[in-house]
Amino acid sequence: MTKPETFGIIAGNGVYPRLLADSARKAGVKQIVAAAFTGETDPILGQHVDLIEWMRVGQLGRLLRFFREEKVHHAIMAGQIAPKNLFDLHPDWKALLLLGKLRQRNAESIFAAIADELAKIDVALLPATTFLEDSIATAGLIAGPKLSRREEEDVDLGWKIAKEIARLNIGQTVIVKNGTIIAVEAFEGTNEAIRRCGALARKDAIMAKVAKPNQDMRFDVPVIGVETVRVAADAKLRVIATEAGKTLLLEKDAIIDLANRSKISIVARLLRKMQ
Repeated sequence: MTKPETFGIIAGNGVYPRLLADSARKAGVKQIVAAAFTGETDPILGQHVDLIEWMRVGQLGRLLRFFREEKVHHAIMAGQIAPKNLFDLHPDWKALLLLGKLRQRNAESIFAAIADELAKIDVALLPATTFLEDSIATAGLIAGPKLSRREEEDVDLGWKIAKEIARLNIGQTVIVKNGTIIAVEAFEGTNEAIRRCGALARKDAIMAKVAKPNQDMRFDVPVIGVETVRVAADAKLRVIATEAGKTLLLEKDAIIDLANRSKISIVARLLRKMQ
């Protein structure tokens, strides 16, 4: 891909938008603008981009107008929106029209519809891993001790179930202990599913987080960050298993350090090895 002159970030919460901005800058992008959301986006992002426009979640018309005015033709969705805010949002007329056309409202359908609206104003939504290729998980043991046979078997089970719930657009994470499904991620998100598991499994459960079978790499790709590992450590998880080539490990060195100190193994597997 030719480097865009102006690059747009649709910035949710967490460190993802900031890391993306820094990586794009390092890659030589001259102008970086960000659409930020009140109560979601970390204000520090403003120090890493050339222009930041603040808006409420649900102001689709304003987002489109901002990108059109700034002559943005390439953009990335980076970072999540807290589930509670998706219920509390006050959509503008543009978002109301979009939502009204959707028979099912989940991350995939909503983001795909937004991508279509962006395309109408000549904004291409790029893969979420663009500029962050060094952060994509590679196959193998990334941190922590080697897995036992029992743990490998639990990863296999967790992976199989996670792929199925991902296919059904329920979630992408499953937590297993000794052959028993402890927790299944749904609308609450990965970290809350881990916390729920901690109260049930007590310790030594494994987590499998996968991409959807037909993952659209423009949005909702699996992400593991420092906070995920911190929550996993609090819940006394033993293993975090994820999909090589399709998962972003944000702040990878910090993740590995925290996992090693917490005696958590992080392993990435290729899809064909799990079938």
